[in-house]
Parts: sequence; C-alpha cells; structure tokens
Amino acid sequence: MEQKPRRKVEDLLQIQEEVQKNWERAKVFEEDAPEDSTQKEKYLVTFPYPYMNGRLHLGHTFSLSKCEFAVGYQRMKGKQCLFPFGFHCTGMPIKACADKLKREMEDFGYPPSFPAEAETKEELVEVDVTKDKSKGKKSKVVAKSGGAKYQWQIMKSLGLEDEEIKAFSDPMHWLEYFPPRAVEDLKKMGLHVDWRRAFITTDVNPFYDSFVRWQFIRLKERGKIDFGKRYTIYSPTDKQPCMDHDRASGEGVGPQEYTAIKMKIVKNMPEKIRVLGKPAFLVAATLRPETMYGQTNCWIHPSINYIAHEAINGEIFITTRRAALNMAYQGLTQNQNEVTIVAEISGQELIGIGMESPLTSYQVLYALPMLTIKEDKGTGIVTSVPSDSPDDFVALRDLKTKQPFRQKFGVKDEMVLPFEAIPIVEVPGLGNLSAPTICEKYKIQSQNDADKLKEAKDIVYNKGFYDGVMLVGPHKGKKISDIKKLVQKELTDVNQACIYMEPEKQVISRSGDECVVALCDQWYLKYGESDWKAVTKQALDRVDTFHEEVKKNFLSTMDWLREHACSRTYGLGSKLPWDEQWLIESLSDSTIYMAYYTIAHLIQGNSFDGRSPNALDIRPEEMTPEVWDYIFFKEAALPKDTRISIENLNKLRREFQHWYPVDLRVSGKDLVPNHLTYYLYIHTAIWPKEPEKWPKAIRANGHLLLNSEKMSKSTGNFMTLSEAVTKYSADGMRYALADAGDSIEDANFVEKTADSGVLRLFTLIEWTKEIIEKLKSNSYRIGEYNFNDLIFENSMNEKINESSANFDRLLFKEALKTCFFEYQEIRDKYREQTMEDMHRDLILKFIETQALILSPICPHVAEHIWTEVLKKEGSILNESWPKVAQIDAQILRARNYLDEAIHGFRTRKIAYKTLIIGKAGKKGAVRKIEEPTHATIWIAKSYPRWQAIILSTLQERCTPEGKLPPNNTLSEIFGKLPELKKYMKKVMPFVQAVKESVDKKGLEALKQNVDLDEESVLKEIIPYLKNTLELEHIDIKNSDDPFADEKTKQDCVPGSPFIMFRCEKVSLKFINPQPMSGLFEVEVPIIEGDTLQTLRDRLCRNVKQLKDPKKVDVFRYDDPILGPRRLPTLEWEFGKIRIMDTDRFSIDTISNTVSLIQNGSKQDIGYQLVYIVS
Repeated sequence: MEQKPRRKVEDLLQIQEEVQKNWERAKVFEEDAPEDSTQKEKYLVTFPYPYMNGRLHLGHTFSLSKCEFAVGYQRMKGKQCLFPFGFHCTGMPIKACADKLKREMEDFGYPPSFPAEAETKEELVEVDVTKDKSKGKKSKVVAKSGGAKYQWQIMKSLGLEDEEIKAFSDPMHWLEYFPPRAVEDLKKMGLHVDWRRAFITTDVNPFYDSFVRWQFIRLKERGKIDFGKRYTIYSPTDKQPCMDHDRASGEGVGPQEYTAIKMKIVKNMPEKIRVLGKPAFLVAATLRPETMYGQTNCWIHPSINYIAHEAINGEIFITTRRAALNMAYQGLTQNQNEVTIVAEISGQELIGIGMESPLTSYQVLYALPMLTIKEDKGTGIVTSVPSDSPDDFVALRDLKTKQPFRQKFGVKDEMVLPFEAIPIVEVPGLGNLSAPTICEKYKIQSQNDADKLKEAKDIVYNKGFYDGVMLVGPHKGKKISDIKKLVQKELTDVNQACIYMEPEKQVISRSGDECVVALCDQWYLKYGESDWKAVTKQALDRVDTFHEEVKKNFLSTMDWLREHACSRTYGLGSKLPWDEQWLIESLSDSTIYMAYYTIAHLIQGNSFDGRSPNALDIRPEEMTPEVWDYIFFKEAALPKDTRISIENLNKLRREFQHWYPVDLRVSGKDLVPNHLTYYLYIHTAIWPKEPEKWPKAIRANGHLLLNSEKMSKSTGNFMTLSEAVTKYSADGMRYALADAGDSIEDANFVEKTADSGVLRLFTLIEWTKEIIEKLKSNSYRIGEYNFNDLIFENSMNEKINESSANFDRLLFKEALKTCFFEYQEIRDKYREQTMEDMHRDLILKFIETQALILSPICPHVAEHIWTEVLKKEGSILNESWPKVAQIDAQILRARNYLDEAIHGFRTRKIAYKTLIIGKAGKKGAVRKIEEPTHATIWIAKSYPRWQAIILSTLQERCTPEGKLPPNNTLSEIFGKLPELKKYMKKVMPFVQAVKESVDKKGLEALKQNVDLDEESVLKEIIPYLKNTLELEHIDIKNSDDPFADEKTKQDCVPGSPFIMFRCEKVSLKFINPQPMSGLFEVEVPIIEGDTLQTLRDRLCRNVKQLKDPKKVDVFRYDDPILGPRRLPTLEWEFGKIRIMDTDRFSIDTISNTVSLIQNGSKQDIGYQLVYIVS
C-alpha cells in the first residue's frame, strides 16, 4: 500500500502514549472485590487466552476488541468491570517446534545448512520485523513463509537471528519470550485489562498447575472422566499414536466418524467371493445414516481395485485397502491390527451385484458405476440417495437417459430404470424431493456441472440437516438434526452397520507411512453422558448467544459430541493427578480458568509463572484441593490443617463470589464445536448446584478478512497487532475493527477504513480545539432555544439512546455508525441549518457527549478531548454514559418531515433547471433556463377524494402486522368503486407508493393527516430554505387556495409539501472603475424590493474578492443612457449618484428594466451600475 503522510498518525500515537501513561499511573483498570456487601453491579468479560507460539495478530485483536468495547461501555453504565488476560502454553505445538529446532541443529549443524531443494524459491520482499518495533529494523524475508520447509526457516521469517533462534530449542524460552511481548502489544492498543491477573499455563506456573489438578480431581470424583479405548490418529509403522509433532504432513487433522452401512450381496455374486462360503457385504461409509431410507443403489468406481477381507463375526467385507487398514486398527477385522485379504476384485467386477441394504423400501439394490468416487475417502463404496443428494440424483438420471453409458459398463435396464427417488425428508423451500428440485432450479444437466453440483449439495445438506423433517420410519415428524445419532445406534445395535473412523485428511508420519485411526487407551471426558448433556443444554438455555445460528451450532455440537480424550503423553501442561504418565491436553485445562482470574492477582505475585512472592504470602503447595473447594464452592467447609489465615481464605473466596459468573465471553465461531461447548459442560460439572455460576453470555464472531481477503502469512496478506497500532494508531485500528462487522459471518478489516478513521479522529480533535477557542470569545448565541436548537438537542438524545442500545447488543459496527458517523452528521446539519448561528450550550454539549459516547471505541482521542481540550478533571473512563431528557417525539416528527421536504425541494429544483423541449435522435435536446429566484411551497390539509378512499380501504384491509393484500386483489377491489373510475390509471401506482411507505414507516403511512402544523414548521426554516435553495423569496400556500392549479391540488398531499419555482429578476451589469483593483465587470440579478444592503450581500456572493459588504458602495449614472457610454476617467465620481440605504429597487420582468424608488418617486437606472470598494 502506498505510504501516506504520517503526521496525523504520529499525533495520535503521541496522544495515546501520554494517555496510556496517565492510565497506568492512576491504575485505572485495576479492580478488586469490595469488602462490604453494598456493591455496584459487576461485569466480568473474558477472551480465550491466546497460544504463545508467536506475536498476536489482527485476528486475535478483532475478537478481543469485542470484549474491549463492551467493557468500556459497561464501565460507563456504572458497573464495576473486570477484563483479565492470560496466556496459553499447554499442548504440543511449542514442544514440537522446540524439538524440531533441536533436531534440525543435530541434523544440519548450527547454524543449519539445509539441502538446496529445501530452500524456498519464493520472491523476497521487505517487511517489518515484528520482534522489536523500537529498533525500526527491516529484514529481507520470504513473502510466503508457508514455503518454509524447516522450523528454523519459519523462525527466520519472524525476523529472528540465528543466535536468537537457537534459544527457542528450549520450550521454556517460548514461555519467557512471547507473553511479555503480547502484553506490550496489548497495552499499546489501550486494552482495559487488569494486568495483575495475567498468567501462563502448564506446570511451569505451580499455582495454575494446582488449580487444574484440583479441577480434574473433582471431575473424576463426580464420574465425568473415564479410561478406555478412544479413537486417535495412529502410525502402523511406529506402532504408536501419531500426534501433531510426529507428522510430516497433516498437522491438526483428527478422526472423522462415518457410519459403515453393510449391504449384503444376494444376487450376481462374483465367483471368487461365492466360493468363500461366508456372508459377504459391500461396506459403504456415509455421514448421513438417517437418509438410508432413500437408497436406490450404491456406487462403485469401475477402475478402483477393491479387496475382500475377513471381518469379525466370520463375515467378508469388500472395501478399498486403505479402508480395510483403518478397520483393522478399530477392531473390525478378524485379527487385531491385521488385514486378511481373501480376494482382490476390480470395481468393474462388482458392478451389477444385487444387495439387501438396511432401511430402504427396495428389496434389492444394485451396484452401479460412478466415476467421481475417490479411493482416499471413505471405503470406495458410496450409498445412493437421489432424493436428497444432488450428486446421486444426477448420476442416476445420467444412467437412465444414456443407454450407451449403461451398455459400456454392463448395466442392465432392470438395475436402473425401475428405481425412482423416494421422498423421505421434507425440507422447507425444497419440498420432499430436495435434490431433484434444486437440480431443476440450478439447471444442472449432468455430472459435468461440478460447480453447480457443489453449490446445490451444500444448500441441500445444510437446509436438510438443520431444517429437514423426517417423513418415514419410527422417527417420522422429527428434525433430521435430532435423529442422526439415533438412527446410527439403531443400525449398529442390529449389526446392519458399524462405526468406522478414518483421518479427516491424509496424515503422513515422519516414518513415511500413511496414518490410520486406531482405538487406543486414553483418559477421556464423558461428554456423551445423557444427564450431563441435558444439564448443559439447560445451561445453554440461560446463555445469551446474540445470534440464533450460534445457539444452533451449540445444540448440533452437543448432539454429536460423545467423549473427548483429555490426556496426552507429549507436550507441555499439567499432569493427571492420579496417573502422572499422562498430561492434561490443551482443550481440557482451559475450560474454567476464568475462575482462576478472580484470584490470580492475589497469588501470582505480578509474575507470569507465579514464582514471585505474592500479596498473601501463600505457597503453591498450600493450595490443597480443600483450599480450592473453600474458594470456589459456597457450601465448602473451612479447610483444616492449613497455614493460610482465615482472613486470606475469605479474601480469596470474596473475590470469586463477587466476580463470578462470566458475564460475557467472546470468541471466534470456530471454537463453538470444541472449547466453548466444553466450557459450558465443565461449568455445569464443577458447579452443578449453583447455576448462578454458569456463563451468562457468549458472543461468537466470524473470522477476520484483511482487505476482503483471507489473512495468511503464505500470501503476505497478514498484519500483527503491533504493526496495525504503529500504522494507524490504537484508535485508528480500533475504529476499523469496530467497523469490520457484527455478524457471525466473516468480518473485514479494511485499511482504507483505518486511514479514514485516522483522518476523522484527527479532524475531530482539531475542530474541537477551534470551537473551544471560539467559545472563549463568546462567538456563539446564548439564551432560549429556537426551533433548530430543539431539533439538534433531540437528535443528539436520540443518537445517544440508539448508541446505547447498539452497545448493549454488542453491535459495534452499528454503535460506531450512531455514536460517530450519524452523530457528526446531525452536528453538520445543525451547523448548516442555523447557518453557523449555533447555540453555545448545545455545541458544548455536543463536544462533551461526542467524547463520552465515542470513548468505548476510541478511548485515547476521547480522553484527550476530555482532559486536554475541555480541561475536565479526572479520566473520561470514570465518567458515566450521558443521561438524556425525554425525547420530544413531535420535534423529531418535524425533523423527519423537514428532511424529506428539503430533499424533495432540492430534487424539484434540479428538475426545474433542466427542461426537455424536444428530441434529437434518441437523446433529448436540453436547454438551460434561468436560475429560480422565488418559490411557492404548497401544503395540503387533506388528500384528494380519490386518494382518501384508497387510504381508507387500505386501512380496513391491513393486518395489525402491517401486511396488505396483494396488488391483484386490491386492483379488483378498487376497480369496483365508481368513485375511482376517473382515476384508474393513477390508482395502482398510488397504491404501490403507499405500500412502499408502509414498509418504511409502518401503519402511520396510512393516516390521512399528519400530527404537526406543516405551515408553522416550514416557516421556522424559511431563512435556511432561501439560503440552501438560493432563493430570494419563499411563500407558503394551502392547496385549497382558489388560485392553485389542478396539478398542484392532485400532487400535494398531507405530509408531502410541493414546491413550485419561478424566476422574478432583472440582471444588471456592475463595473468597478478603480484602477489596479483586480475587480471586473459582473452581472448581478435585481429582485423586486431589493435594498442597498441586499445588493451588497449579493455582490459579495458573486465576487469572491469581496469579503465585507459594509465596504461596498453602489452608484447609478445621472444619465442612465449616456452615462455607461462615456469614456472612463480617473475622476470616477463624475456623473454618478450614490445609492442610499433607504432606496428601494423595483423591477419590470416584461420590459426587463429596473427602477429605483427614492422618497416615493421612481427613477430609471438603466442597465449598468458602478460598485466601489473602500
């Protein structure tokens, strides 16, 4: 991006530095629980602590900005607010990266010399080094760090030197390096965090380690943890689970669950299978077992080589080799961890086999060819449900309509033609055959329409799963999303299916083999337990999720969630208290740490690892399970045999009891299926009898795009928090983050918006300074409020209330709109309509309230205005949200009326100035006409008779919700009314206009009168209307005036004034004879009744060099005919007569002449006057 001038940014950076110093000195964000019971309402907000394997980026910042804006606002609403922040170090990534660095030094020396083929070939670009902005250092790094093959290269891309990288081979160095830098970056953002409560996780922090161990002791005691075989990614070569750090590719990939449908071969069995003498099954892996009611066939790829292998119970399974290997490690084959192949068979040999398949209404299905099946996904055999799968429907249709295709693969007509799609699911908007319906809608012709098919598949799957209702079977009438697991269980219980797992994507171990999913011994949390799930759903019912889609995602997760492995053998973390060979994994030690925040400042000792002396002189080993119980459980007894004093124990307990529960947790929506759901589960398990301790609100947001593209280091479209603050200032960045988006969809940080924010904020500061200086010199009006003042005051109050509502609902894009953009607009409109004659008290109120309502989003600018410009005592962060008086609805109605009227007047003037008088080819010939000087505003007390009849009829037919009958019904009704026959061409256009007005205004649009005095309201702003429309005179008349023409009477209705322009002027030449004055001849219009003063004002408007009307004198010639023809002389006064203040001008537009009225007599002044500037 082009480098822009930095002065404004640097000014904002300097302001934020001073403001942040003052906040830190005043310890503004440090909050403790009050000691007395009389306490104000509290507000605890948390954000998932970020993982400490790098610097924080804009994606982190977007989510935590929601917490930040909420805290800033709630603080102003009088609540005691706490925003704590921690840093996550548990898990495998840090240890894996450190070990990689260690191995790379062992394999390639120090500094490592990597093989030539490993060097990246990406273009080198210059980027800011993120490690230390104060040094202003830049480095040549790879633009696509995703091309780095080795961990060392990745660290290099962060701008680190070899000697620095070497230290990262010790995982403890990561814990020491990144958390302090994260705090530094967050402080520069101005985060409202109590940093005394900051900590890191893992057993490096003995206090947090004790807390996590206590949590797991209690979970195990309550039966929430068990030990047994769990599905995990496994390396057959290494004969052990293959965790992320052991993988050459596929990091982050987990097991994917399928239902393996057993389709028994009953017809056309290949000889090599028949001779085995055992029941044989084609096994198809499906994600949608509930749709098996709609099977019409199964699909086989003719070119894939399948195998028949021995399964449990003496059965034969036919699958791909890859699927068979996965099954072997899941207890589905005859011999554990072994595949016994009894036959190899091509896909072509399987085509035409007849099978019995569970749930379908067809007795025999056939195996048919499909060329899009992938060998590395599922079992290579696919069930076909053409009613609800666009892929299946189109493939089956192709086979039916293309006889040569059937002939090529040996498919007989009876295997295809009798089979039709079976209606099994009713989907809103798509009916009971959703796949055929959407294929027809998208005009999908064949399987070659891949893009259309993908889009159709996504729509059908999502709508079908979440909104579809079952039409058949024992679950008829139930939602599809509710029965998936039920159908799966029913099938497995009767041995018609089995659970089959495989990696979500291909995983290759460092040994080079493709990993499988295996059943391994694990400690796991029993999230599938029905009672626990039921209670957690109750907890979810209490949670404000802000978006219905988020709640649906929670419920969907709870429906499929069963068990979660909570132990690992590799990485960083806390050890299981009862089995210390296992570490507690990262999603399991991070579920209720928000409770730890409440007391962290008393035991962490202002250190990340808790190893410094703390305020209560408590040692980690003294934090026994009984002590933790006393702190967190209201009914727990005082612990025995503890050195911790009762006073300190009660202090710890008081902190927790005061701050808990969490009032708001903000996170990316990707954490709903894991962390956020576990967060709810563990809260209900730890505090089962205290639902008041369960979370109150969860705000999930989408991912953050940068300039409308996905943020990615590999493409260079990436920005860290530190870079954003340096580039745009904290408030410029916060402004763009607020504007980025409020919905569950992906948000968009636009750099041009951040630039605009910098300019707007800088301009606000400068304008405020200018106004305050003017206030000192009493440049503004005082006294009673006039009409414009009342509109401005009520408009401010309205926007303050709207902003409050937006902040309450965490709609920060909308809040920025109402508290800044629209708030500035009402100021600008006030300034314009008063023509700078603003009221002193109101303009001061605007500045104060603007600073206050903007402070949650842009606190540094607001603080600067509050303390440095307005010279207020104390921080703006300690101020309250502005209290507003009762809004005068009548004033706002008048404002809205005027806004619409003024817009209509301006539009009408544009139409007046351009007149179409003929046609030239396809374009109209246009001529410009004279600028209007006068206008008449017509207002109406009532609608024309025919319109009143229509409105009365619409009122009768309108529902309470504002719904009107369709136009064809209304047309029939109005066609029968004799009073409307004369106006039938106008009836339906008028009806449509009224309907559109109802959509905007509601039922008020059907009223036949308006609740205000239109004439009085318009008279209040006549001076402004004359100025903005550039008119000399405006009069107001009623449409029932006998002189009003028929068009005016028909077009003018209550609430919609109609303006008619006209030109009443005669133009004269004005010359300036003063030598070297730089003033020239100018043509100026003369209006009936003009005075010397109005003429001076008009001259100044037409001649830019003239600034002060008082310095202008005007003269006429003593001989209006010969005077202008005389040769100019240096004695310019000769033959001229000064025009006096008491003189009046009179015009005759027919003869196009001007006269001057002096002392009752009329003098012809010709076509030219003289103006002199003193």
